[in-house]
Amino acid sequence: MPEGPSIVILRELVEALHLEEKQIIAVEGNTKIDKERMLHQQVIAFKSWGKHFLICFQGFSLRIHFLMFGSYRINERKDSTARLNLIFKNAELNFYTCSLKYIEGDINESYDWSIDVMAEQWDPKKALKRIKAKPQAQICDILLDQEIFSGVGNIIKNEVLYRVAIHPLSIVEAIPQTKLKLLVTAARQYSFDFLKWKKAYVLKKHWLVNTRKLCPLGHHLEKAYLGKTKRRTFFCPICQKRYASSISERSH
Repeated sequence: MPEGPSIVILRELVEALHLEEKQIIAVEGNTKIDKERMLHQQVIAFKSWGKHFLICFQGFSLRIHFLMFGSYRINERKDSTARLNLIFKNAELNFYTCSLKYIEGDINESYDWSIDVMAEQWDPKKALKRIKAKPQAQICDILLDQEIFSGVGNIIKNEVLYRVAIHPLSIVEAIPQTKLKLLVTAARQYSFDFLKWKKAYVLKKHWLVNTRKLCPLGHHLEKAYLGKTKRRTFFCPICQKRYASSISERSH
């Protein structure tokens, strides 16, 4: 599943085509939504929010979510049928294996930009407040909560937890305030590092634990499917401290 930084890259690639105020002259694809609604419409803006890519028109927007295996092509096509092809006079955008949905009205009324870790409006204080509102949650689930850390995905989760030395099964109420603040800061910082490294095609070289067998200090890493989401997690049982709750935890 593409994480927030990957969607920012898509937005920047599309913005470089200067398609704002340009008209869509043809629409194709096997989507079941009313794709003809976009025919002859002018694009107002392209936006990203977390894992959502947004194409904004007058009075409505198209939300594109790439799910687990979605992809896109710009000015070229895959052999498989696209979910949606948007064709402009001098460019085309093609989206595959993704979820499409119309968002009615002003996009700013549907999205809270302050919880997007990549947005200028990101509010770390709001993130900390929302984390504390879930005292019994496991921190591995908190980092994947899109209402707290919109755009954070499994890779960012694994890498950030190692960097702040918190075990993924730690319970929110047991984690010191200073550690939670560090986590919030690290989630945003690593997201921008992810963006920089991915653009340079060196992202995997910078992974400390994700898909690794040893941590940077040489300890054997554990791999497990943790939290309510059962997402694949790599962690170091030595470097990452587990903060236990006062209430009995469920076995993982």
